Amino acid sequence: MDDAPVWSLSCLYVRKTYRRQGITSHLIAAALEAARRANAPALEAYPFDADVSPSASGSGYASTFARAGFRVVGRRMPARPIMRYDFQQNADDGV
Repeated sequence: MDDAPVWSLSCLYVRKTYRRQGITSHLIAAALEAARRANAPALEAYPFDADVSPSASGSGYASTFARAGFRVVGRRMPARPIMRYDFQQNADDGV
């Protein structure tokens, strides 16, 4: 992809009885806050694209990460975008 230093958010697991309640969004927000406090340059995630694959087992959906300000920076497999939240770029954009 590139040589940018990033932190990675590789897996989110929400118990089945708690899904569809916004918990993944809260977990993403907490991960972003932890990375921001630690002065990480960026946070990357590897979710599923629901338009290509219905499975999001453990990694969440790309649309949830997009709503949190992540952008697609690459795609090695059609259903698995590489998404990144760049703290400097998002600050410049007011996100």
